[in-house]
Amino acid sequence: GILVYSSVKTLMPGDEEEDDDDLSENSIVKFSRNLIDSTDKFDGDRFFTIVDGVKKATPLFICMIALEISDIVFAVDSVPAVFGVTSSPLVVFSSNMFAIMGLRSLYTILSKAATDLKYLEPAVGVVLGFIGTKMIGEYFGAEIPTEVALGVVATFLSGGVALSVIEKNREEEQGES
Repeated sequence: GILVYSSVKTLMPGDEEEDDDDLSENSIVKFSRNLIDSTDKFDGDRFFTIVDGVKKATPLFICMIALEISDIVFAVDSVPAVFGVTSSPLVVFSSNMFAIMGLRSLYTILSKAATDLKYLEPAVGVVLGFIGTKMIGEYFGAEIPTEVALGVVATFLSGGVALSVIEKNREEEQGES
């Protein structure tokens, strides 16, 4: 159900102004600040500083805690999606571990790709809907082979990338004319 809901949220047009949010109001940052006493002032590249004789965490440390909590949330969130493709616990565990280890280093590339590839986000939304529907169907006894599920996922994702690249090339050609 969560995957289908995420799919609908991704595919529905909405407020795209997420980049200008005040991160001090972010629930993960608030939770991090509740875990440890902190200050709003940076102290160079230090995680901790002394304020009025009390050791407090700097915003740099709060950022690190928030990042790690986000990794945990991502790992827990992606488990149902992987189970939508396979029922092997080894594959689910290893794919999540590799995803967590690689995502942080790939984040910059992925965020740039998401802005350059116009149709990637809708393709991901369709994939989420498909996986969610597949899992609901399996609960009621409908069986979709893993090979078919992977084929559908690969087709939509590669199709989203291909359509985005084609449209970008057309726009560049029209701009040069």
